Amino acid sequence: MLRESRFEFDRPQAGLEIELNITDEHGEAAMRNAEVLEAIAQPDWATELGQFNVEINVEPQSLAGEGALQLENDVRARLNHAEERARSVGGHLALIGILPTLRERDLIEGNLSANPRYALLNEQIFAARGEDLHLQIEGVERLDTYADSVAPEAACTSVQLHLQVSPEEFAAHWNAAQVIAGPQVALAANAPYLFGKELHRETRIDLFAQATDTRPKELKEQGVRPRVWFGERWITSVFDLFEENVRYFPALLPLCEDSDPRAVLASGRIPALDELTLHNGTIYRWNRPVYAVVDGTPHLRVENRVLPAGPSVLDIAANAAFYYGLMRTVPFLERPLWSQMSFATAEENLWSAARNGIDARLYWPGMGEVPVTELVLRRLLPMAYQGLEKWGVDDAVAGRLLGVIEARCLTHRTGATWQVERVNAEKGVDRHEALRRMTLDYIARMHTNEPVHAWQV
Repeated sequence: MLRESRFEFDRPQAGLEIELNITDEHGEAAMRNAEVLEAIAQPDWATELGQFNVEINVEPQSLAGEGALQLENDVRARLNHAEERARSVGGHLALIGILPTLRERDLIEGNLSANPRYALLNEQIFAARGEDLHLQIEGVERLDTYADSVAPEAACTSVQLHLQVSPEEFAAHWNAAQVIAGPQVALAANAPYLFGKELHRETRIDLFAQATDTRPKELKEQGVRPRVWFGERWITSVFDLFEENVRYFPALLPLCEDSDPRAVLASGRIPALDELTLHNGTIYRWNRPVYAVVDGTPHLRVENRVLPAGPSVLDIAANAAFYYGLMRTVPFLERPLWSQMSFATAEENLWSAARNGIDARLYWPGMGEVPVTELVLRRLLPMAYQGLEKWGVDDAVAGRLLGVIEARCLTHRTGATWQVERVNAEKGVDRHEALRRMTLDYIARMHTNEPVHAWQV
């Protein structure tokens, strides 16, 4: 199919998925996604792993002209409608990387969503592990605990950005997405708390990696690859990623379709490649290749999975504009950035960004190790502006969105730094009560759509 160029790629489009938490009126996790979805009654909303999660899927669209502004307004309108409907069944929606009020008792197998796939996923991961899940995160404070299900993964609520690309240009786009993953996370960090402890600025990265790990200790020591994976090398073709999927990862969900893809292709139709896409969906690359068939035409996408949800829809739109702007410039640089830095360095940038957020120091070709704010202001923002211009985005729209990124760099304020400052400002109460009050304040500010750099403590 790749050789015969049957793929659609003439109209680059951007789409996104946003995961949300459901809380009660006190800011605590509410296990009500079935009731909330029934109340919302819209096909673009769906369940996620935990009963306190839901997800909205936003249709792919062009960013040209005022497309990025329309995308933001569309998401806000859907969120406002959903919040109104959720309230009718005692729920509220929160855009945040990890819900700060989550307790260990919330993340148990009984609180997984009532979807047979989630039960099977849980069963297969633990069958592969053969032992309980050991969660160990060293941050500002230390978390060391165990879980007997994949429920801790449900704590991770993210925004996934999709970009449709041609087969010929896929490798350059995937490599570029890997290069910029560290700066993305540093600028957007929004998950400093888990189970009442202050950990990393974007704790979701380490938590997700550990919560879906199928490897017992012996296999880790033997070098078996983890299913949450940055990867191990720059690629030259999308084949490289799907070949790694088969080489390194046994099938986790043993489900097969009856159709024969070769026979379907020989008949002149386009195969869905169900087993390939199902297997690929259980390998959690931070930038994942996606194959899909829409209206009888196949396409390839890069799915960017590093960003947390929130804090506001405007912040999400700004994060998206920064990513999509860079993805129209970085893949096309005369001397590719990935030819000037090792793959391991790009991965270390991601982990450093997750640990330190806006205060991270990252390596960049031609600059060495620099504060991420300096890197963004001097190098990446000009490239993002240039990229949005190539997308055809109106100057005023680009300025509004990328201005949010610039302001975060100048104020050193992200969702994570605001959360920590706000909790530390609570005096005379225990940690959970401080987290609960902060969460309610956060949700109220989220609905104003004011960007987080402007939030007062």
